[in-house]
Amino acid sequence: MAEFVLHREQTLDAPLGRVFAFFSNAENLEGITPPFLRFRVVSARPIVMRVGTLIDYSLKLNGIPFRWRSEITVWEEGKGFVDEQRKGPYRYWIHEHTFASVAGGTLVTDRVRYAVPGGALVHGLFVRGQLERIFDYRAEATRRLIGVGGA
Repeated sequence: MAEFVLHREQTLDAPLGRVFAFFSNAENLEGITPPFLRFRVVSARPIVMRVGTLIDYSLKLNGIPFRWRSEITVWEEGKGFVDEQRKGPYRYWIHEHTFASVAGGTLVTDRVRYAVPGGALVHGLFVRGQLERIFDYRAEATRRLIGVGGA
């Protein structure tokens, strides 16, 4: 099975504590996900983030409705966390979020390891470009919602 990696970095002009608090609130996912996905958090609230937390979502990919369940498998307060797909459209999806104080604010790093049904062909034709658009939107929406600049 072919594995793919998406790596993104973004520096936000905001303190680490503020940025980490934003990303560790699962409800903020709706605001940083493109509208075309019709992404909604469907888990009961409040969602307490820690190892073992399960979060359920609904979304549409290419017009097809999906349910997605992720589990928080790593939780390091103020440093980062990992969510892993337990149910969803990917063969697997492991999303590492890390945060670090840097000159000018906070460095946010996303590293996603994933595999898709259909392998490299489906990835090249559909998935890679779609994920790039989703994470481009996410970067811009994060800047807007946190209310700061960023690169």
